[in-house]
Amino acid sequence: MAKNSNAFEEEYGLSEHQKGKEMKGLGKNIDHMDVEPGILYFGTPVVLISSLGRDGKVNLSPMSSAWALGHCVVLGLAMNGKTYENLEATRELTLNFPDRSMWESVESLAQLTGKNPVPPSKAGRYSFESDKFNVANLTAVESDIVHPPLVGECPIQMEATVQHIYALSEDNLGAAIVEVSVVKIHADKDIALDMNHIDPLKWKPLIYSFRHYFSLGEQLGKTFKSET
Repeated sequence: MAKNSNAFEEEYGLSEHQKGKEMKGLGKNIDHMDVEPGILYFGTPVVLISSLGRDGKVNLSPMSSAWALGHCVVLGLAMNGKTYENLEATRELTLNFPDRSMWESVESLAQLTGKNPVPPSKAGRYSFESDKFNVANLTAVESDIVHPPLVGECPIQMEATVQHIYALSEDNLGAAIVEVSVVKIHADKDIALDMNHIDPLKWKPLIYSFRHYFSLGEQLGKTFKSET
């Protein structure tokens, strides 16, 4: 999108001189080109969301649009899926983080939906499945606090409750932002250093980048805030 200098000046009250005086001598961005990717999945961990419907039936769904701040996790979900329907209805879930060895189990769920009948927007590409744990050869494990089960094979598991749901501003996406609060965390003993720390050298999350699966490579360094 081209710059609109007049709009910028009207909005912020800055003249062209004021806007540019701190940026004189900037070079041209010649090593880059304008691109318009159909998706912006630059690389985030895969999450398996377990949820319950009002009928008590379990749904398991893979996703990768998630980020955390403190004990708040923000999820980006399509509103035509079973996971969104369940979270809106029962307000509980588990977030299960697979490692690199589980990518095929994750992908086995990719074309399945817990909605019956299959929504028109998914017709032809997705099929209904009521027992996704069985299809993915995964084990449902009882949670401590919430009702949806954990995924036993996932090295990191979180129990959570829904706090807020917001419709995304891009109406054509048919998506929502779901803010959840983590109430309990479980970690495989092999990757836990102690009660307060996960060993980053042993934890190898499954990463989803531009619809391809990856894992972490070598450690490059660590931030000054690291305690391990």
